[in-house]
Amino acid sequence: MGLNAALASVLAILAFAALMVGPYAIGPLQTVAALIGLGDPQADIVVNRIRLPRVAGACLVGAALAAAGASYQALFRNPLVSPDILGVSAGAGLGAVAGIFLALPVALIQLSAFAGGLVAVAVVMAVAAAVRGGDRVLTLVLTGVVIGALAGAATSLLKVLADPYDQLPAITFWLLGSLASVTSDDILPALPAVALGLVPLVLLRWRINVLSMGDEEARALGIEAARVRLLVIAAATLVTASVTAVAGVVGWVGLVIPHIARMLVGPAFARLLPASALIGAGYLLVVDTAARTLAAIEVPLGILTAVIGAPVFVWLLASGRRGWT
Repeated sequence: MGLNAALASVLAILAFAALMVGPYAIGPLQTVAALIGLGDPQADIVVNRIRLPRVAGACLVGAALAAAGASYQALFRNPLVSPDILGVSAGAGLGAVAGIFLALPVALIQLSAFAGGLVAVAVVMAVAAAVRGGDRVLTLVLTGVVIGALAGAATSLLKVLADPYDQLPAITFWLLGSLASVTSDDILPALPAVALGLVPLVLLRWRINVLSMGDEEARALGIEAARVRLLVIAAATLVTASVTAVAGVVGWVGLVIPHIARMLVGPAFARLLPASALIGAGYLLVVDTAARTLAAIEVPLGILTAVIGAPVFVWLLASGRRGWT
């Protein structure tokens, strides 16, 4: 059995276990019966209407963020890069906060978050393109930091102006990330956007490998580095914005998971991308299951991913792992 097949098998086991775990415990046979429509009505509601969309959402968000993180790290040749390096998370956060502030429906809040992430990266790309000379990659990163800071400042302003009893708690909870209220109606619209973003990453996998060695090597092999970089950034941004609109801002997944995948399969992007996606899906599924079972109240995903991700990342740095390019 190949590694990806083993990872997929582990993910399937974790997903089935997540369907059974919760305040209302359901046994394995009851879970199977509910999935095929032969369970009792209460188990059917819990499994199919509450837990199944949440499990699917956790897998989708984790896989998308990890795949985007692996793409960004290979593209920018920097293991410290994460999916929000170009301001996509900050832009999505601003879009969602603006939607909550304006009391928009949930669907429009998610659309605002999606649009905010794409607009933020589009502004970054436009500003970086207007800058002449210098290192293009460094210019992109620095511009992303600036635009992300501006979006963060605007988000803070809206939090100050928001109703402290109604809007502010919703804003704070969204910015911390959660799948507590996710439904199939939230996940289905995100699937085409995520697929549309992942397809170019798969098709460009060998070109991304070459880009990870530097622009000069890419040009020597006849690859237009600027065009490929633009396509990869657009695809990874689309993936990140799509799932951020569903789950809120979930950090550390796209930063840590590609490192773990790289330790297992090496730096070749053709192997790294699927491994990162599978590990990311399983990781966030476990984190989300813990978020809804550790305490009587829901623990935001952003808190748990930071608590777990920060020590793991410190260990990865301390272990001196190299060889990702």
